[in-house]
Amino acid sequence: MTTRADPIEIAVDRQCIAGTLLAPPTVMPGLLFVHGWGGSQEQDLARARRIAALGCICLTFDLRGHARTEPQHETVTREENLRDVVAAFDVLASHPAVARTSIAVIGTSYGGYLATILTSLRPVRWLALCVPALYKDEDWAVPKRQLDRTELARYRRGPVSPETNRALRACAAFAGDVLIVEAEHDDLVPHPTIVSYRAAFTQAHSLTYRVIDGADHALSGKQCQRAYASILVNWATEMVLGAREPRAVSQAELTWLETG
Repeated sequence: MTTRADPIEIAVDRQCIAGTLLAPPTVMPGLLFVHGWGGSQEQDLARARRIAALGCICLTFDLRGHARTEPQHETVTREENLRDVVAAFDVLASHPAVARTSIAVIGTSYGGYLATILTSLRPVRWLALCVPALYKDEDWAVPKRQLDRTELARYRRGPVSPETNRALRACAAFAGDVLIVEAEHDDLVPHPTIVSYRAAFTQAHSLTYRVIDGADHALSGKQCQRAYASILVNWATEMVLGAREPRAVSQAELTWLETG
């Protein structure tokens, strides 16, 4: 944990003596979890609790068209879900204990796709993508459920460049730290899609890439879930918790030190 050391002057007997005030941080990193299509925040809660226990503030939420708003599943668009993600980010960033310049976004599948676009709209410092899906820019306003699955599968099997894709353009401009997790036997997000994502992060401060052996897209099975949780917690510990922001010492505290 980073500790801030501030030089101060301590008044005593009409003179001042030098001191150094060391204060642990009071603001914490924030982590936003974005679930995949057809999922819900329930899938993120266990991992969020583990990371929150390390000293972070975590937010999980349900995209429109899921859980309580399931009736909108057939009509919700990518634009509407992106606005959900932006709104959730703003709620997290407005929390008084969250360091606004120290926010991580963790997206799974469709949530990973939305998370990359979020980085072009909000100041994200860390980005974790688990089996991130990829979609063509066309038909942005068409309900997500109505997108041509056959065409999507074909699109994901080929190389995609940042010049032709909004999500990958956001990746190319992202300068923070990145984690990409691939499932070895993913039938929805094939290896070429992961290659396109990895190649797009040309400006990233760091890029960590992991493959979960034997895993399908849903990371079915407790062993795959444990493997992902371990990867995520280890990365968060190294990247996020290792960069806590120091707190500013209030004038009231300094006054108490000088006169108390």
